[in-house]
Amino acid sequence: MARLSRVEHQRLTREKVLAAARAEFLLYGFRDAKIDNIAERAELTRGAVYSNFPGKRALYFAVLAADRPVVTAAPATTRAEALHEFARAWLAGVPISSEPWLGRDLLPEVMADEATRKPFAQLVRLSAILLGLTLERLDPGAGRQVRIAEQALTILHGAGQFSGFADLFDVVRACEHLAALDLDDSWPPPHLAFAAEVDVVDEPAGDLPDGVVVTLAPHRVSAVEEAMRATSDDVTLIVAAGDELALLAELVIGDTLNCLAPLRAAPPLRVLYGPEGGPATEAAVRVANGRVVARAEGFGACHAVAST
Repeated sequence: MARLSRVEHQRLTREKVLAAARAEFLLYGFRDAKIDNIAERAELTRGAVYSNFPGKRALYFAVLAADRPVVTAAPATTRAEALHEFARAWLAGVPISSEPWLGRDLLPEVMADEATRKPFAQLVRLSAILLGLTLERLDPGAGRQVRIAEQALTILHGAGQFSGFADLFDVVRACEHLAALDLDDSWPPPHLAFAAEVDVVDEPAGDLPDGVVVTLAPHRVSAVEEAMRATSDDVTLIVAAGDELALLAELVIGDTLNCLAPLRAAPPLRVLYGPEGGPATEAAVRVANGRVVARAEGFGACHAVAST
Protein backbone atom coordinates (compact mmCIF):
# COMPACT_ATOMS: atom_id res chain seq x y z
CA MET A 1 0.00 0.00 0.00
CA ALA A 2 1.42 3.36 -1.04
CA ARG A 3 2.31 5.74 1.77
CA LEU A 4 0.37 8.99 1.99
CA SER A 5 2.20 12.18 1.18
CA ARG A 6 2.52 14.81 3.90
CA VAL A 7 -0.14 16.97 2.22
CA GLU A 8 -2.56 14.03 1.92
CA HIS A 9 -1.97 13.09 5.56
CA GLN A 10 -2.70 16.67 6.66
CA ARG A 11 -5.87 16.72 4.58
CA LEU A 12 -7.14 13.46 6.05
CA THR A 13 -6.30 14.60 9.58
CA ARG A 14 -8.18 17.85 9.04
CA GLU A 15 -11.19 15.96 7.67
CA LYS A 16 -11.21 13.67 10.72
CA VAL A 17 -11.06 16.64 13.07
CA LEU A 18 -13.91 18.40 11.24
CA ALA A 19 -16.10 15.28 11.28
CA ALA A 20 -15.48 14.71 14.98
CA ALA A 21 -16.05 18.36 15.82
CA ARG A 22 -19.30 18.40 13.86
CA ALA A 23 -20.63 15.51 15.92
CA GLU A 24 -19.51 17.14 19.18
CA PHE A 25 -20.95 20.59 18.37
CA LEU A 26 -24.23 19.11 17.19
CA LEU A 27 -24.63 17.07 20.35
CA TYR A 28 -23.44 19.59 22.96
CA GLY A 29 -23.49 22.99 21.30
CA PHE A 30 -20.47 25.27 21.10
CA ARG A 31 -20.13 26.18 24.77
CA ASP A 32 -20.25 22.63 26.16
CA ALA A 33 -18.22 20.95 23.42
CA LYS A 34 -14.74 19.84 24.54
CA ILE A 35 -11.55 19.71 22.50
CA ASP A 36 -10.52 16.56 24.37
CA ASN A 37 -13.76 14.86 23.31
CA ILE A 38 -13.22 15.97 19.70
CA ALA A 39 -9.69 14.54 19.75
CA GLU A 40 -10.99 11.26 21.18
CA ARG A 41 -13.75 11.05 18.55
CA ALA A 42 -11.17 11.66 15.82
CA GLU A 43 -8.74 9.15 17.38
CA LEU A 44 -6.11 11.89 17.50
CA THR A 45 -4.23 13.75 20.17
CA ARG A 46 -5.29 17.13 21.52
CA GLY A 47 -2.14 18.54 19.93
CA ALA A 48 -3.19 17.25 16.52
CA VAL A 49 -6.44 19.20 16.79
CA TYR A 50 -4.62 22.40 17.72
CA SER A 51 -2.07 21.91 14.96
CA ASN A 52 -4.93 22.27 12.48
CA PHE A 53 -7.02 24.93 14.22
CA PRO A 54 -5.91 27.66 16.66
CA GLY A 55 -8.84 27.17 19.02
CA LYS A 56 -12.33 25.84 19.54
CA ARG A 57 -14.03 28.90 18.06
CA ALA A 58 -11.95 28.76 14.87
CA LEU A 59 -12.79 25.06 14.62
CA TYR A 60 -16.48 25.88 15.00
CA PHE A 61 -16.29 28.39 12.14
CA ALA A 62 -14.55 25.80 9.97
CA VAL A 63 -17.18 23.15 10.77
CA LEU A 64 -19.99 25.53 9.79
CA ALA A 65 -18.25 26.37 6.50
CA ALA A 66 -17.67 22.69 5.72
CA ASP A 67 -21.32 21.92 6.55
CA ARG A 68 -22.63 24.51 4.08
CA PRO A 69 -25.72 23.08 2.34
CA VAL A 70 -26.01 22.76 -1.41
CA VAL A 71 -28.66 25.29 -2.34
CA THR A 72 -30.88 25.55 -5.37
CA ALA A 73 -32.64 28.65 -6.55
CA ALA A 74 -34.23 29.89 -9.74
CA PRO A 75 -32.39 32.56 -11.75
CA ALA A 76 -33.89 35.90 -10.72
CA THR A 77 -35.31 38.46 -13.12
CA THR A 78 -36.72 40.95 -10.59
CA ARG A 79 -35.63 42.31 -7.21
CA ALA A 80 -38.55 40.59 -5.49
CA GLU A 81 -37.60 37.24 -7.04
CA ALA A 82 -33.98 37.72 -5.99
CA LEU A 83 -34.93 38.49 -2.39
CA HIS A 84 -37.29 35.50 -2.33
CA GLU A 85 -34.74 33.06 -3.73
CA PHE A 86 -31.86 34.42 -1.66
CA ALA A 87 -33.90 34.09 1.54
CA ARG A 88 -34.99 30.56 0.64
CA ALA A 89 -31.39 29.56 -0.05
CA TRP A 90 -30.10 31.24 3.12
CA LEU A 91 -32.63 29.38 5.27
CA ALA A 92 -31.84 26.00 3.70
CA GLY A 93 -29.78 24.94 6.70
CA VAL A 94 -32.19 26.22 9.38
CA PRO A 95 -34.56 23.61 10.84
CA ILE A 96 -38.28 24.27 10.70
CA SER A 97 -38.69 23.19 14.33
CA SER A 98 -36.59 24.15 17.36
CA GLU A 99 -34.44 21.02 17.08
CA PRO A 100 -30.67 21.46 17.63
CA TRP A 101 -28.62 22.59 14.64
CA LEU A 102 -25.00 23.50 14.11
CA GLY A 103 -25.50 27.20 13.47
CA ARG A 104 -27.48 27.97 16.60
CA ASP A 105 -24.45 29.27 18.55
CA LEU A 106 -22.79 31.35 15.84
CA LEU A 107 -24.46 34.69 16.50
CA PRO A 108 -24.25 34.55 20.32
CA GLU A 109 -20.59 33.52 20.13
CA VAL A 110 -19.39 36.19 17.73
CA MET A 111 -21.41 38.93 19.45
CA ALA A 112 -20.04 38.05 22.90
CA ASP A 113 -16.44 39.01 22.07
CA GLU A 114 -15.12 42.33 20.78
CA ALA A 115 -12.48 40.46 18.77
CA THR A 116 -15.18 38.91 16.57
CA ARG A 117 -18.16 41.27 16.99
CA LYS A 118 -16.84 44.19 14.91
CA PRO A 119 -15.35 42.07 12.11
CA PHE A 120 -18.56 40.02 11.92
CA ALA A 121 -20.65 43.19 11.59
CA GLN A 122 -18.45 44.30 8.69
CA LEU A 123 -18.63 40.89 7.06
CA VAL A 124 -22.43 40.90 7.25
CA ARG A 125 -22.36 44.40 5.79
CA LEU A 126 -20.28 43.04 2.91
CA SER A 127 -22.99 40.40 2.44
CA ALA A 128 -25.55 43.19 2.23
CA ILE A 129 -23.42 45.03 -0.31
CA LEU A 130 -23.20 41.96 -2.54
CA LEU A 131 -26.94 41.30 -2.26
CA GLY A 132 -27.72 44.98 -2.81
CA LEU A 133 -25.57 45.15 -5.93
CA THR A 134 -27.34 42.03 -7.20
CA LEU A 135 -30.70 43.77 -6.78
CA GLU A 136 -29.38 46.85 -8.60
CA ARG A 137 -28.15 44.78 -11.53
CA LEU A 138 -31.67 43.37 -11.91
CA ASP A 139 -33.28 46.83 -11.77
CA PRO A 140 -30.74 49.55 -12.62
CA GLY A 141 -33.34 52.29 -12.19
CA ALA A 142 -34.17 51.37 -8.60
CA GLY A 143 -31.24 53.20 -7.01
CA ARG A 144 -28.90 51.85 -4.36
CA GLN A 145 -30.35 48.71 -2.74
CA VAL A 146 -27.86 48.01 0.04
CA ARG A 147 -30.15 49.24 2.82
CA ILE A 148 -32.91 46.93 1.54
CA ALA A 149 -30.39 44.08 1.60
CA GLU A 150 -29.39 44.99 5.17
CA GLN A 151 -33.00 44.62 6.28
CA ALA A 152 -33.27 41.25 4.55
CA LEU A 153 -30.16 39.98 6.33
CA THR A 154 -31.41 41.32 9.66
CA ILE A 155 -34.60 39.29 9.21
CA LEU A 156 -32.72 36.19 8.12
CA HIS A 157 -30.22 36.26 10.97
CA GLY A 158 -33.09 36.73 13.40
CA ALA A 159 -34.97 33.81 11.89
CA GLY A 160 -31.87 31.66 12.20
CA GLN A 161 -31.36 32.64 15.82
CA PHE A 162 -34.97 31.88 16.75
CA SER A 163 -35.52 28.77 14.63
CA GLY A 164 -38.92 27.28 15.33
CA PHE A 165 -40.35 30.65 16.42
CA ALA A 166 -41.53 31.97 13.05
CA ASP A 167 -42.78 30.11 9.99
CA LEU A 168 -39.83 30.13 7.59
CA PHE A 169 -42.16 30.47 4.59
CA ASP A 170 -43.42 33.72 6.13
CA VAL A 171 -39.83 34.87 6.57
CA VAL A 172 -39.13 34.26 2.88
CA ARG A 173 -42.26 36.19 1.89
CA ALA A 174 -41.34 39.06 4.21
CA CYS A 175 -37.93 39.34 2.53
CA GLU A 176 -39.56 39.28 -0.90
CA HIS A 177 -41.84 42.19 0.01
CA LEU A 178 -38.88 44.36 1.01
CA ALA A 179 -38.48 45.08 -2.71
CA ALA A 180 -41.49 47.40 -2.47
CA LEU A 181 -39.87 49.60 0.20
CA ASP A 182 -38.16 52.91 -0.50
CA LEU A 183 -35.53 53.49 2.18
CA ASP A 184 -34.07 56.59 0.52
CA ASP A 185 -30.74 54.89 -0.08
CA SER A 186 -28.02 56.83 -1.88
CA TRP A 187 -24.38 56.83 -2.95
CA PRO A 188 -21.70 58.11 -2.50
CA PRO A 189 -21.08 58.66 1.20
CA PRO A 190 -19.56 62.06 2.08
CA HIS A 191 -16.12 60.76 3.07
CA LEU A 192 -15.22 59.88 -0.53
CA ALA A 193 -14.13 63.50 -0.97
CA PHE A 194 -11.19 62.66 1.30
CA ALA A 195 -9.70 59.80 -0.68
CA ALA A 196 -6.12 58.63 -0.13
CA GLU A 197 -3.36 59.87 -2.42
CA VAL A 198 -2.56 57.65 -5.41
CA ASP A 199 1.04 56.88 -6.39
CA VAL A 200 1.69 56.13 -10.05
CA VAL A 201 4.14 53.24 -10.33
CA ASP A 202 5.33 50.60 -12.76
CA GLU A 203 6.12 47.35 -10.94
CA PRO A 204 5.69 43.62 -11.59
CA ALA A 205 2.32 42.42 -10.29
CA GLY A 206 3.41 38.88 -9.51
CA ASP A 207 0.34 36.67 -9.07
CA LEU A 208 -2.10 39.58 -8.77
CA PRO A 209 -4.82 39.54 -11.46
CA ASP A 210 -5.51 42.48 -13.74
CA GLY A 211 -8.02 45.02 -12.47
CA VAL A 212 -8.34 46.63 -9.05
CA VAL A 213 -7.01 44.59 -6.14
CA VAL A 214 -7.91 45.77 -2.66
CA THR A 215 -6.51 44.47 0.62
CA LEU A 216 -8.73 44.98 3.63
CA ALA A 217 -8.80 43.82 7.22
CA PRO A 218 -12.09 42.16 8.25
CA HIS A 219 -12.85 45.38 10.18
CA ARG A 220 -12.79 47.28 6.85
CA VAL A 221 -14.17 44.85 4.25
CA SER A 222 -17.24 46.97 3.46
CA ALA A 223 -14.87 49.49 1.84
CA VAL A 224 -14.74 47.17 -1.17
CA GLU A 225 -18.04 48.76 -2.22
CA GLU A 226 -16.11 51.95 -2.97
CA ALA A 227 -13.95 50.08 -5.46
CA MET A 228 -16.82 48.13 -7.01
CA ARG A 229 -18.83 51.29 -7.65
CA ALA A 230 -15.90 53.36 -8.94
CA THR A 231 -14.73 51.01 -11.69
CA SER A 232 -16.08 48.68 -14.35
CA ASP A 233 -12.87 46.61 -14.18
CA ASP A 234 -12.59 43.35 -12.27
CA VAL A 235 -12.25 43.77 -8.52
CA THR A 236 -10.37 41.33 -6.30
CA LEU A 237 -10.72 41.49 -2.52
CA ILE A 238 -7.88 40.16 -0.38
CA VAL A 239 -9.05 39.71 3.21
CA ALA A 240 -6.04 40.30 5.48
CA ALA A 241 -6.82 38.23 8.57
CA GLY A 242 -5.31 35.86 11.10
CA ASP A 243 -6.42 32.24 11.29
CA GLU A 244 -9.62 32.68 13.33
CA LEU A 245 -10.92 35.77 11.55
CA ALA A 246 -9.97 34.31 8.17
CA LEU A 247 -12.15 31.28 8.96
CA LEU A 248 -14.98 33.57 10.05
CA ALA A 249 -14.61 35.60 6.85
CA GLU A 250 -14.61 32.46 4.71
CA LEU A 251 -17.76 31.32 6.48
CA VAL A 252 -19.74 34.56 6.07
CA ILE A 253 -18.56 35.45 2.57
CA GLY A 254 -18.83 31.85 1.38
CA ASP A 255 -22.39 31.52 2.67
CA THR A 256 -23.39 34.72 0.89
CA LEU A 257 -21.82 33.78 -2.43
CA ASN A 258 -23.33 30.29 -2.11
CA CYS A 259 -26.81 31.80 -1.90
CA LEU A 260 -26.22 34.38 -4.64
CA ALA A 261 -24.68 32.07 -7.23
CA PRO A 262 -27.93 30.39 -8.40
CA LEU A 263 -29.53 33.80 -9.02
CA ARG A 264 -27.06 34.41 -11.87
CA ALA A 265 -27.09 38.16 -11.26
CA ALA A 266 -24.45 38.63 -8.56
CA PRO A 267 -21.71 41.21 -9.16
CA PRO A 268 -18.31 39.72 -10.02
CA LEU A 269 -15.96 39.76 -7.04
CA ARG A 270 -12.96 37.52 -6.55
CA VAL A 271 -12.15 36.89 -2.87
CA LEU A 272 -8.74 35.75 -1.63
CA TYR A 273 -7.15 35.55 1.82
CA GLY A 274 -3.78 37.01 2.73
CA PRO A 275 -1.49 37.69 5.70
CA GLU A 276 -2.94 39.43 8.74
CA GLY A 277 -2.76 43.21 8.91
CA GLY A 278 -3.93 45.72 11.48
CA PRO A 279 -7.67 46.35 12.03
CA ALA A 280 -7.48 49.53 9.93
CA THR A 281 -5.72 47.89 6.97
CA GLU A 282 -6.85 49.36 3.65
CA ALA A 283 -4.72 49.29 0.51
CA ALA A 284 -5.38 49.08 -3.20
CA VAL A 285 -3.50 48.65 -6.45
CA ARG A 286 -4.46 48.79 -10.09
CA VAL A 287 -2.96 46.05 -12.25
CA ALA A 288 -2.75 46.26 -16.05
CA ASN A 289 -1.05 43.68 -18.25
CA GLY A 290 0.67 42.09 -15.29
CA ARG A 291 2.07 45.38 -13.97
CA VAL A 292 1.05 47.43 -10.93
CA VAL A 293 0.42 50.91 -12.33
CA ALA A 294 -1.14 52.68 -9.33
CA ARG A 295 -1.29 52.15 -5.57
CA ALA A 296 -2.68 53.80 -2.46
CA GLU A 297 -2.80 53.01 1.24
CA GLY A 298 -4.97 54.19 4.11
CA PHE A 299 -8.50 55.44 4.44
CA GLY A 300 -10.12 55.92 1.03
CA ALA A 301 -7.52 53.86 -0.87
CA CYS A 302 -10.14 51.63 -2.52
CA HIS A 303 -12.02 54.54 -4.06
CA ALA A 304 -8.84 56.45 -4.94
CA VAL A 305 -7.29 53.65 -6.99
CA ALA A 306 -10.52 52.36 -8.53
CA SER A 307 -11.46 55.83 -9.76
CA THR A 308 -8.11 56.50 -11.49
